[in-house]
Amino acid sequence: MTYITFHLSSSHNKSVFSCGKPMLDDYIRKLASQDMKKKVAACFVLSDESKTVKGYYTLSSDAIIRSAIPDEVIQKLKLPYYSNMPVFLLGRLAIDEQFSGKGLGADLLIDALKRCFDIASSSVAAMAVIVDPLDKEAESFYIKYGFISLPDSKRMFLAMSTIGKLFK
Repeated sequence: MTYITFHLSSSHNKSVFSCGKPMLDDYIRKLASQDMKKKVAACFVLSDESKTVKGYYTLSSDAIIRSAIPDEVIQKLKLPYYSNMPVFLLGRLAIDEQFSGKGLGADLLIDALKRCFDIASSSVAAMAVIVDPLDKEAESFYIKYGFISLPDSKRMFLAMSTIGKLFK
């Protein structure tokens, strides 16, 4: 599978991006390039022929404490005993309002999950992808795609073994 996104670059027009959530709009316009330079997050964009950003997501490495994972998940996945479990953080995912309602959110999510699965399969281990939903709308979106809530946290995760089944 090829990816539908590319690393954010200076050639992308991000100045007009508007998803209706100021925090996500400001991020792509003002902070994403800095985060990439500092190696804090990688920003991947979906753009049109004129390089206008239609949507984006960010990925970075993270870890979650083992005790935050429900026991039934630990047993089901047969996770080894480590204090912290390596994961990928899908930090942000947003679609410009003028492109909403066309399934691009799902397309970006699948692109991000595929990218994470490929990396976990080839170079950097991670047992899941985690998200920190911004609001109830985002939480509903991730639930629709199989993410489960971590107890005592706003975080949600999707096991890499589940993600792998999407791409076999």
